[in-house]
Amino acid sequence: MNQTLTIRIPEEMRKELQEISKIEDKPVSDLVRDSLRKYIAIHRFRKLRNMVLPFAEAQGILTDEDVFKAIS
Repeated sequence: MNQTLTIRIPEEMRKELQEISKIEDKPVSDLVRDSLRKYIAIHRFRKLRNMVLPFAEAQGILTDEDVFKAIS
């Protein structure tokens, strides 16, 4: 079920959203929804990364290269 959320944004941001909305032919609400979805996904990823980081460091996995070596 969708809920309505009212937020206050600066006038300049509203204008930019409307401009992007016209360019991309998407409603402003879709742009905002997509942006929030991405923000939430990034937040969840960072939270999970912070939870597993101590375990990875204890195993000597400190860099992306270490990860690639471990999984290949």
